[in-house]
Amino acid sequence: MSVDPFVHTRIEDVPRQEQNLAPGVHRPPARPWFADRPGDLRGRQPEGPMLGAPGPNIGYALSLVARARDRIALAPYEHGADAEAVIGELAMKRAASFGRAPVITDVDVAMLLLGYQGGIDPEDAKWRVGAVEGAHESYSRRRALCDAVDIDVLRMAPSAIVPQVTELRAAVRATATSG
Repeated sequence: MSVDPFVHTRIEDVPRQEQNLAPGVHRPPARPWFADRPGDLRGRQPEGPMLGAPGPNIGYALSLVARARDRIALAPYEHGADAEAVIGELAMKRAASFGRAPVITDVDVAMLLLGYQGGIDPEDAKWRVGAVEGAHESYSRRRALCDAVDIDVLRMAPSAIVPQVTELRAAVRATATSG
């Protein structure tokens, strides 16, 4: 804020920058910062099964899934809320792996990997119905299915997934079934 030209400032009010210090006086170096507050994590973010993938604004994936709701191809006896929960969770994991907020491509990749864009093998559809049943209410069911998808596969471009989608779905199915 500017000072009225008729108000005299005191030397104590002048910012303490190097040019304002007396000759021969130097500012001490900054003290290091340590995560020593009660809520601070020590070290890195914990990783492992059932821990999820933190990222910036990942909850936006749920809004994107709601926008794509009319494009989700459900199998018989499959609930839309379960499908949306799993698609959203996979989209969140993909976005967090890139260190950014979710975009519609994350939702498209999740739908493609799980066969929600249509054209899925009937056996895979039958397995998927059982795998996602109750996922909208069960964190452990969503996490188990998302942990079954390899992060390298999830980071692939949709155009790279399409030619090998059958093999990738089989790998997800095998991992989710064994885990």
